[in-house]
Amino acid sequence: MKKLTLKTTAYRFLEQSFAEWLDILGYAPSTVQAFPIHVREFLHYLETHNHTHINQIDIPIIKTYYRHLSQRANQRLGGGLSNNYLNQHLSAIEKLLDYLRKQGRILLPPTGIPLESPNPQPITPLTTGQIKQLYQATTTYEDQYPELASRDRALLAVYYDCGLRRNEGVNLNHTDIHFDNRLLHVRQAKGGKSRLVPFSRTTGKYLEHYRYDARPQLLNPNKTHEEAFFISRRGDRANGNTLNTRLKYMQKHTDCPILQQKPLHLHLLRHSIATHLLYQGMTIEKVSQFLGHQSLESTQVYTHLVDRSFSEG
Repeated sequence: MKKLTLKTTAYRFLEQSFAEWLDILGYAPSTVQAFPIHVREFLHYLETHNHTHINQIDIPIIKTYYRHLSQRANQRLGGGLSNNYLNQHLSAIEKLLDYLRKQGRILLPPTGIPLESPNPQPITPLTTGQIKQLYQATTTYEDQYPELASRDRALLAVYYDCGLRRNEGVNLNHTDIHFDNRLLHVRQAKGGKSRLVPFSRTTGKYLEHYRYDARPQLLNPNKTHEEAFFISRRGDRANGNTLNTRLKYMQKHTDCPILQQKPLHLHLLRHSIATHLLYQGMTIEKVSQFLGHQSLESTQVYTHLVDRSFSEG
């Protein structure tokens, strides 16, 4: 509801000062942008019901508004508003009350409205063609940043070809990759169980080029004994946010608008390889072992996607 306008001067000021307060407190940019928009819709509702003073805000009117919101149609997609959207709205109002309490404007308790059950996030794996495009994207900046391009290909090799979880890749050491028998040793796996992950010759080529050619160039001269496989530009172990940012950098450098608009993150690479292996005929038991799942139930989430072709992208 970005197009709504507030007529009440006090409400317009409240929306602006609330956004500034969120920003000063260091909330994420997405929150600083979204919460005031949700609050604007709430204040607009108050205006349309002749509540034009901040001190008229109370718990009953908030609950009435929330009932209205839960019944409102999704103006962009049709149908009702998602539970996730309703929860974000409610969180914005709760945070507004917190702001007003701290400002001494009104002293209302929390609304007491329970959060809705979150909507499950659908898994939409990448196609094999889109994976190829991510690999291809690294060649567009290889001349300028050869070490980073090599590390990016190793990132795809670890998180897609080998299917590691985010923290498993972050905790990976260079000595955990055995090139002679093409096995990657995941020592710090979920649940404390280690596992060996086989990789192909092509994957080994990407890992080996980064390990012996690019990685030494990224190491901090004062930390030459660093064990981490993935090295940041500071010369020490790269964290998950850094690696996730690099994945989005590759995404940006593809020439596929559909791929560029996908909500891409490291774990989606793991989802993608799991789905592709099942599609190619690997048994669910072997896929489960490959992923390091403790039960087949965790792997079965991918089976409903097997009938979809991933050969195009």
